[in-house]
Amino acid sequence: MKQIRLQKIIANAGIASRRAAENYIIDGRVRVNGQVIRTLGAKADPVNDTIEVEGHGRLKSEPKLTIAMHKPTHVVSTVRDPEGRPTIMRVLERSRAKGERRFEGELPRLYPVGRLDFDAEGLILLTNDGELAQVLTHPSFRVPRTYMVKVRGRPDTKALERLQRGVRLKNPDGSLTRPTAQCEARLAKV
Repeated sequence: MKQIRLQKIIANAGIASRRAAENYIIDGRVRVNGQVIRTLGAKADPVNDTIEVEGHGRLKSEPKLTIAMHKPTHVVSTVRDPEGRPTIMRVLERSRAKGERRFEGELPRLYPVGRLDFDAEGLILLTNDGELAQVLTHPSFRVPRTYMVKVRGRPDTKALERLQRGVRLKNPDGSLTRPTAQCEARLAKV
């Protein structure tokens, strides 16, 4: 197998995010083949090298998992919310069978791919596959997305053309964002 950055291997094993894994490395809490590694960007072979993280033991890669689920309204599409609102992870956990995990097993560390607004509902993916998440969310891959939005009134042709060209949104502090990407916008019959 090829050499992969240690922080990516640690994240793929479900121990921590890549950023937290970098702290493990800097703190000297990671060993590769018995050697303490403190260099960010160090690489290892997850199949042939023995990789250990203090407090977690020897790493085993988790199988990649992606779950498609419906995000209800009034739920944030994050793992944790400092404001205490319900998260997509809480919805996922509550949707699973209660009691002993004899058949479905424990889930690996998952995170949402992209975001839907608090008031929005719709399809959201949860995964532990960082490469898939990168392809689906990074603008350079141009993965199309479709949103259906209910608005007050009926937008005229000029409003739709403005949306198609890209619009600037207002930040909480009143400043404006850079223009959104160009898109297709049309009225839907409901």
